[in-house]
Amino acid sequence: MPGTAPWWRSAVIYQVYIRSFADGNGDGIGDIAGIRSRLPYLKSLGVDALWINPWYKSPQADHGYDVADYRAIDPLFGTVAEAEQLIEEAHRHGIRIIPDMVPNHTSDQHAWFQAALAAGPGSPERERYVFRPGRGTDGDLPPNDWVSSFGGPAWTRLPDGEWYLHLFAPQQPDLNWQHPEVRAEFESILRFWFARGVDGFRIDVAHGLIKHPELPDLPPRPAGADRRRPHLDHPHWDRDEVHDVYRAWRKVADEFPGDRCFVAEAWADTPERLAAYVRADGLHTAFNFDFLMSSWDPKDLRTVIDDSLAMLGAVGAPATWVLSNHDVMRHASRYGRRAAKRWVANERYEPEGPLDLELGIRRARAAALLMLALPGGAYIYQGEELGLPEVEDLPEAVLQDPVWERSGHTDRGRDGCRVPIPWSGRSTPYGFSPEDASAAPWLPQPADWAAYTVEAQTGDETSVLELYRAALLRRREHPALGDGTLTWLDAPTGVLAFRRDPGFVCVVNLSTEPYPLPDHTAVLLTSGPVENGHLAPDQAAWLAV
Repeated sequence: MPGTAPWWRSAVIYQVYIRSFADGNGDGIGDIAGIRSRLPYLKSLGVDALWINPWYKSPQADHGYDVADYRAIDPLFGTVAEAEQLIEEAHRHGIRIIPDMVPNHTSDQHAWFQAALAAGPGSPERERYVFRPGRGTDGDLPPNDWVSSFGGPAWTRLPDGEWYLHLFAPQQPDLNWQHPEVRAEFESILRFWFARGVDGFRIDVAHGLIKHPELPDLPPRPAGADRRRPHLDHPHWDRDEVHDVYRAWRKVADEFPGDRCFVAEAWADTPERLAAYVRADGLHTAFNFDFLMSSWDPKDLRTVIDDSLAMLGAVGAPATWVLSNHDVMRHASRYGRRAAKRWVANERYEPEGPLDLELGIRRARAAALLMLALPGGAYIYQGEELGLPEVEDLPEAVLQDPVWERSGHTDRGRDGCRVPIPWSGRSTPYGFSPEDASAAPWLPQPADWAAYTVEAQTGDETSVLELYRAALLRRREHPALGDGTLTWLDAPTGVLAFRRDPGFVCVVNLSTEPYPLPDHTAVLLTSGPVENGHLAPDQAAWLAV
């Protein structure tokens, strides 16, 4: 890789869901002190940067994605001074810091929204948000038929008769991004954190922000279309005008040294629409949700890889690959279903059939080697390097995701992938909290997680953790890996094989039969044992050629 290439083109970025990573003060909730205490672990793992889910001051109605003050750290997590210490210490370890930015909406406790409530209909304060009169004789019907991503209508009526828009929870009112004060405020917020040393931002709901000025009803959705994926000319998702915002943000990032970067959480209808977010004058990278949603199928995976590289390469942007995050079922559990279907029609992955966790972990190990061998960057969701499965049997009484309530208790939400991760010991809290902790972890950990701890896996060459450590080390050392191109090799149906120059081949066996490894000079790494020169089903290998 050229030494002059920006770091983010090849970076492996570790996602820290701050509530569930490490608890430094013993209150059962992860915090900045916990992250600081685990920086040596993250350095030894071999990651380049941390993406940290929202740490701003918040009532926590959606676990931080309802921001009351973007320039303050929530007391649950620490202080701005502690955040500055974390940034400095992480940089000393060679690790960059990328906080979340939540621009589509604020908390209903944000000073702007409280001022809008107090000022009343027609006031300048309300112009920063999306307030409208209702329809119907008495205005008792919502302004349109938009629905919340968390279930139910996207509008809430106030006692004064007006309605306000919230594409997520009612506690998350949408901002009016046509308003110049909104744009200026967020550019100021970016500068505030860039000046404190952050290396970039992950942008939540990057395809939102801009709404059709007339707020029309939703157009008919094509049969079988994915509800999370916007379709063309949608009134509030992926509108062309959103790119004006990001062109301005790119200029802000370019004011600061050190290759500051943005990554977009953007759902788009076509690969070309997604590529528009990462043009040369826009954002730097975008999450590859097509890869995350792929089935365990060689044809599906190859199509996604080819389409991603083609459409991103056309605008000069690198691909970023991801298998799990804080919004979806952990991939060890997704892959542990025999069907392992592509996720297309549901807002969240809905598993079919019983879980075969041994199968899921075997496939997850192979998927990790596939992901880390592909051109571009990659994201690791905390705990995936431990092989953590989804916690699918959380008692209903402990569920906290607003999706659970908003769906009328029909959708359990995302808590199952957010359970605090295990570090050491034989029982909860598994080192997540100090020994003298005053509170249990905010979500209960399974009683059988002792084998998943960092302590238990360290030094065990067969563990998922040591596989990730080895893969990240070889990725960093091998000149073929990171940004660049690939060349597919001839392989039978059910097998993916590609070459990366100089001298590297990745083989993934998704068939039901052992596959003889192609000619090679050395086996660099495998996700499982190779017997008699054959790669077993659901296994992957890195080869020197």
